[in-house]
Amino acid sequence: MEAIARKRAIVARYNGSEIKLAPHLMFERRGDLFVSALNMSKDWRTDDERKLGQFKLAGLGGTALLDERFEPLPSFDAATPRSDDTLILAI
Repeated sequence: MEAIARKRAIVARYNGSEIKLAPHLMFERRGDLFVSALNMSKDWRTDDERKLGQFKLAGLGGTALLDERFEPLPSFDAATPRSDDTLILAI
C-alpha cells in the first residue's frame, strides 16, 4: 500500500524469479488481494507496449520497498480490471 501511495517501486519473488514492480492499483477479487503493476523487469519492445499485469499478493514473496520512484503509465485508468472487483487503493 505504501508503494502505491508514494509511487515507489518494489522488488519481489514471483514464480521463482525476482521482479521489480511499479504498483498502480490494489483490489480484491473473490476474497483475494491483487495488485495491478507494471513489471519493470520485463523487456518491453516499445513504451507504448507497456501494460499492467495483475499479481496475486499471496504469490509475491520477499517483497521490499525500493527508494526508486516511478511515473504512472500515461494510459493508467484507476478502474479495477473487472466490474465485480473491489478497489482498495490506486495512485
